Amino acid sequence: MVIGIPKEIKNNESRVGMTPAGVLELTHKGHSVFVQTGAGLGSGFSDEDYRKVGARILDSIGQVYTMSEMIVKVKEPIKQEYDLVQKGQVVFTYFHFASSELLTRAMVDSKAVCIAYETVEDPDGSLPLLTPMSEVAGRMAIQQGAKYLEKPVKGKGVLLGGVPGVPPGRVLVLGAGTVGIQAAKMAAGLGAHVTMMDVNMKRLRYVNDVMPPHVVTEFSNEYNIRKHVKTHDLIVGGVLIKGARAPKLITRDMLKTMHPGAVIVDVAVDQGGCVETSRPTTHEEPIFIIDDVVHYCVANMPGAVPYTSTLALTNVTLPYVLKLADLGWEKACSSDDSLQKGLNIVNGEIVYDEILEAFGPLKGIMA
Repeated sequence: MVIGIPKEIKNNESRVGMTPAGVLELTHKGHSVFVQTGAGLGSGFSDEDYRKVGARILDSIGQVYTMSEMIVKVKEPIKQEYDLVQKGQVVFTYFHFASSELLTRAMVDSKAVCIAYETVEDPDGSLPLLTPMSEVAGRMAIQQGAKYLEKPVKGKGVLLGGVPGVPPGRVLVLGAGTVGIQAAKMAAGLGAHVTMMDVNMKRLRYVNDVMPPHVVTEFSNEYNIRKHVKTHDLIVGGVLIKGARAPKLITRDMLKTMHPGAVIVDVAVDQGGCVETSRPTTHEEPIFIIDDVVHYCVANMPGAVPYTSTLALTNVTLPYVLKLADLGWEKACSSDDSLQKGLNIVNGEIVYDEILEAFGPLKGIMA
């Protein structure tokens, strides 16, 4: 198979779809790999690194799409790429379709085969291709939250760990999944007082067992959320409903009850956000302020640490890329239930229920 690795063109997205190590595995098995010039530079990989492992370097993103049977990338295609995606072409990347009707319509119209990293699902319900980026984003949420709590960037002026004689900052984590666990771990390591909320009691029991005493758990409901937003300095939204829009757990009216300069880091923003006032931002302009509450809503947080993120992503995507390349998408998906669940749009037809639920009017668009 011919695999294409285009350069990511989303704002400040420096990750790349595959490392040279991953490309080497593909070329060893007889597959052809086209890499757009400069695609790996942001992650620390030169064109020469890719040439040495058998890739062919192409000058333009258009060439990569035109000459490839499968596109492997990091983020969903943006408007400039919509017309480059070809009928029958496999596109393997993060899509998060439920958060964007425009993207969904474009990929339906392209009649490509869209396999989403974030919905590939193991038998135990875990999401192996989402997990490493959720780990990165969860840890980064505390780094960024701590920074934006500083007064020069309009924060409250709180040091999360406190100092002797001064109590630590208070962190509220919504969601006890991968993002939430990593965020709580980082916040606890800094010495902050952490409250973690979820509707899954098994997850809360797990958190209670593995976290230090200054991480406390509470069942998530509107009453409890309203109570805690009034007293916490940093709120991390780590809610995930697989393949679907995130629920709005923090509403606009709650902001007025929060401390001026409190910070919200909505990691769920790429699934529509779990805060009513969230909207996607970029690393170039990462924050906005509503009712004196700082919102950090960067939709590609791991893109700020591309070396770590690209290595972590290739570690988990490569086995699936190899299977797709060796067998073709139809045989690969039919033989692998986890990969089958990654199919979101096939030849103009939406095949993932959560996307159909998000966009009822699109149900009539078929191949």
